[in-house]
Amino acid sequence: MIRLMLAGALLFGSLELVAAQTTLRVGDQKGNAQAVMEAAGVLKDVPYKIEWKEFPAAAPLLEALSAGAIETGLVGDAPFTFAAASGAPVKAIAAIRQTREGLAILVPETSPIKSFADLRGKKIATGRGSIGHQLILAALEKNGWSASDVQIAFLAPSDAKIAYTQGSVDAWSTWEPYVSQEEVLFKSRRIITSEGLTPGLSFQVARPDAIRDKRAELTDFVRRLTAARAWSLNNVDSYAATWGRLMNIPTAVPQNWLSRAKIRIAPIDDGVVADEQSTIDLYFRWGLIKQKLDAAEIVDRSFADAIAKAGL
Repeated sequence: MIRLMLAGALLFGSLELVAAQTTLRVGDQKGNAQAVMEAAGVLKDVPYKIEWKEFPAAAPLLEALSAGAIETGLVGDAPFTFAAASGAPVKAIAAIRQTREGLAILVPETSPIKSFADLRGKKIATGRGSIGHQLILAALEKNGWSASDVQIAFLAPSDAKIAYTQGSVDAWSTWEPYVSQEEVLFKSRRIITSEGLTPGLSFQVARPDAIRDKRAELTDFVRRLTAARAWSLNNVDSYAATWGRLMNIPTAVPQNWLSRAKIRIAPIDDGVVADEQSTIDLYFRWGLIKQKLDAAEIVDRSFADAIAKAGL
């Protein structure tokens, strides 16, 4: 019945899409959007071609977006802020809300580190400008520490994983599905999550020229993604199975991640803008960006009605 409701909702005025054989190039991270859309059955009868491109993290996705290799994709609020501050051609067109348990600082199962306080003087791996970096800065600020109180090793996820496994770093500040992968498969422990520290926002972003030239396709894509996320809240098992198959990772990993994440798509509204401004302000205070941006100027609210109608 739910799938039938989705199918009906996903007519979405698709007949109005005049460019039936255009291509929308979509960046994804670890099969995130593709898996939930496939599992929910919303990729059937799409009146244009979706060309998926897979990325291990937001930074290379945003580089591809800036270079014009993709037109839209999913990124966290922190790397989005970093990209916007650097002048990248990017706008947030939809927000992704979820619980904050999946953004965490991990330590190995046998580590003597029990809390953030134990990290003073220790080495933490994360990506520069990533949401993992954001978490470290927010935790430092909350504890009244300075940047020199920890050592940050800026590494891509694959390199961070190696350093963490080999003991070259004491902890890893990372995000899903890496957190669940470490917890489930290697018994790592979360010593701190972003609950109460960061907004926990991610964004569907797009190039301004795509917003102008492929608005119909982007609107349809966001509607389908919103409907798929609404479906996934009550169908974690199906979503986890599809994600595990696409990524060739045991289903227990996405099951751990998705059962607690409660991911949903939200329109760009005043609350989203305020939360993004808090991320901008954090990065400005710590000198990661040199000019204080106005969050309202790097978002596009014009997709809000499409999201509201699709959020079954």
